[in-house]
Amino acid sequence: MGAKNRIYLCIDLKSFYASVECVERGLDPMTTNLVVADPERTDKTICLAVTPAMKALGVKNRCRVFEIPRKIDYIMAPPRMQKYIDYAAEIYGIYLKYISKDDIHVYSIDEVFMDVTCYLNTYNCTGKQLALKLMTKVQEALGIRSACGIGTNLYLAKIALDITAKHSPNFIGYLDEETYQQTLWNHTPLTDFWRIGRGIAKRLARYGIITMGQIARTDEDWLYRKFGIDAELLIDHAWGREPVTMADIKAYKPKTKSISSGQVLKRDYSFAEGQLIVREMIDLLCLDLVDRNLVTGSITIQIGYSNKLRAEPARGTASLITETNADSLIIPAVIDTYKRIVDPSKPIRRVNITCNNVRPSQQIPKQLCLFDHDSLNLNSDQMKRYYKKQKAISDIKKRFGKNAILKGMNLEQAATTRDRNQQIGGHKSGN
Repeated sequence: MGAKNRIYLCIDLKSFYASVECVERGLDPMTTNLVVADPERTDKTICLAVTPAMKALGVKNRCRVFEIPRKIDYIMAPPRMQKYIDYAAEIYGIYLKYISKDDIHVYSIDEVFMDVTCYLNTYNCTGKQLALKLMTKVQEALGIRSACGIGTNLYLAKIALDITAKHSPNFIGYLDEETYQQTLWNHTPLTDFWRIGRGIAKRLARYGIITMGQIARTDEDWLYRKFGIDAELLIDHAWGREPVTMADIKAYKPKTKSISSGQVLKRDYSFAEGQLIVREMIDLLCLDLVDRNLVTGSITIQIGYSNKLRAEPARGTASLITETNADSLIIPAVIDTYKRIVDPSKPIRRVNITCNNVRPSQQIPKQLCLFDHDSLNLNSDQMKRYYKKQKAISDIKKRFGKNAILKGMNLEQAATTRDRNQQIGGHKSGN
């Protein structure tokens, strides 16, 4: 069937984290005031989710705790990331009973795209009927409600979910190119549309462009001059077009791969404390590289200063003398870069580290030097022993927990590894 005749679903689990917490308590998320946030953090912490009942009272999703009106009584549920992952896996299993994994793209923990074109004849139903069936099965099995966008391409399915479905009594929306142009060309704000952020919206507004219809009617050459290659996406989406298919997504292979780690610190850290955090993070990344049998030739670090300063982050790249996963080579290079780019007088609040262009090692990795920092001079027998040692450490952590083996630096007062090892995505894993 041609690309223009396809039917896609985009299913989103409504207020997923908050809904899980309500279900676990035997409560209805549609009528219960509940937010998912860590009570051990300050009232500036972000609510990971709020129930539909809270949204109906004007509380915005991803708000900060102090922004919730005091007059509202609500339950604060600490995040339990492992619990949400388990629920998401079970829901995905329900989808797989009806749709092949080759026709499902998991967009996030609570959202999936499906190409259901070939299933409509199989189940003798419409896209709306199939969507309703899947949504009902999830609710019956786990008590989690969902919303669904249906579209003739992936973009329209997403827009039908984000804009149309929320106003539908059954939480299902449908768009094709014609209905998109008829009903949403005058919709505002532009930031409601997928892939249009505040920056692009502001740039367009400077020229009096505030709707998709206006983008569609704007001279394309002018758009390319102002937005470069991004204009292609703006133009296609303004008309409701999207050439990418599910098959394209499944066939996509990135030209380069990277491994990264990042954290927002709970308080402002000094220059020395920040160096400790960088050392902890790169130590774990080296272990990850060894575990995956990958090597890297460069590591990029970005250090964000205290929010009070509103200063530009420090950014730099450590280039290695050889592609490796050896901590004895990587850690000193990264620490040297840290000392070179970071202003010692400015407190630190964010740290991000990326191992660039990682690839499979063609030989036994040179990591494993826990005690001897002259790893390049090791003979093959020593390298094998060190490699086995690192793999043993990794296996012990997998079997007995990430905190089963720690280094001295992990026990320092400013260290964060022990706490982070008990988190998923920067939040408590829970039970």
